[in-house]
Amino acid sequence: MEVKISKEYKDRLFRLVFREKKDLLDLYNAVNDTHYNNADELHIVTLENMLYLKMKNDISFLVSDVLNLYEHQSSFNPNMPVRGLNYFADTYREYIEINGLDIYGEKLIRLPMPQYIVFYNGMKEEPDRVELRLSDAFLCQNPEDNGCLECRATMININYGHNEELMDRCKRLKDYAVFVNRIRENERRGMALNEAVELAVNSCINEGILADILKKNRAEVCNLILYEYDEQRQLAIAREGAMKAGREEGRIEGRTAGREEGRAAEQVTIIRNMAGKGLNPSAIADMLGLEEGYVKKVLYLLAEETGRTDLEIAGILLEQRQEG
Repeated sequence: MEVKISKEYKDRLFRLVFREKKDLLDLYNAVNDTHYNNADELHIVTLENMLYLKMKNDISFLVSDVLNLYEHQSSFNPNMPVRGLNYFADTYREYIEINGLDIYGEKLIRLPMPQYIVFYNGMKEEPDRVELRLSDAFLCQNPEDNGCLECRATMININYGHNEELMDRCKRLKDYAVFVNRIRENERRGMALNEAVELAVNSCINEGILADILKKNRAEVCNLILYEYDEQRQLAIAREGAMKAGREEGRIEGRTAGREEGRAAEQVTIIRNMAGKGLNPSAIADMLGLEEGYVKKVLYLLAEETGRTDLEIAGILLEQRQEG
């Protein structure tokens, strides 16, 4: 079966696998070693409905008094706690408004406890479990004082062969890991991606691995995988090319200015090139490890100050930083 990549698929495979409440509850129980058995106790809180954050692979839900954000990542991203901070801030703001809570009153308001889990299955080898902290990003690193804010993201490696105890507690998660691993193994044997996906789908259906999803949503699953793989590769190519071009242009301009301004000019050039390849501010920020607000500011200046060089744009940014 020949499958064409379709960018109309806005959801992702991980969300498709866990879109049923009973399966998501099983995953929650496996992660937290709990034993909830009533799927009605789980309440989906989707970002596209009442919440806002541009994450494409997230699942947000409430169980009891715990607000959970589950996100799947195919590449290691140390900035997940920053994203989590933005997410939960928006969530609590909406929660307070919807429930009519008074944050200025004398009575303590009650909020659901946040839990942030990142499920990682990228190609780079990572430990079974890593805790990422917002405080690691602070410019001032004082071991005795991490400031007044903290946000922790627990990254769990769900590649086949990792976290076997967790996999044994959640069959669907293990099946997902097996399915992805088979696609990769088929590719390693020299198969084209289409062929690798098709063979993995057939073998998993025959063995009862994600069979319910693969039978019912065969074409959709194939499109999702092909689109995700294509997107990952295109992002990698765009990042490599943009950073290479940016480094060269930044070096040329940086020779006539101070080191800080030269580095800022290089960064501006990289952002310009990545935006020119169709990447949005959120994706650029994630890949470069920058604040999305800063990327948007750079793009705004590039649009408004079209006659200026990247070095001059960098000078404006540095002046604004000093004034701020």
